[in-house]
Amino acid sequence: MAHRASNPDSPTHAVNLRVRGDVRALIDQAAKAQGKTRSDFMIDAARRAAEESLLDQALVRVDWETYQQFLQVLDQPATGEGYDRLMAARKPWQA
Repeated sequence: MAHRASNPDSPTHAVNLRVRGDVRALIDQAAKAQGKTRSDFMIDAARRAAEESLLDQALVRVDWETYQQFLQVLDQPATGEGYDRLMAARKPWQA
């Protein structure tokens, strides 16, 4: 979902949150790094999380034949230059 610019004439509604001091300091630091107010930073982060959550709930309906083709593709072993490059890359957990 693309972020839509808010209409400055749209009414706003208060949302009150209680957070620990260390969390608030972290949010403030991140907001400052992005040149945003704490409220704007939190609203953007909450909106993104809400959109991702709803997108994760998406249901895709296909006919039986398409579903079988999809399963067939999933059952194929991964191959190709991109896959080989990914498997050869150093893993972050490897010393």
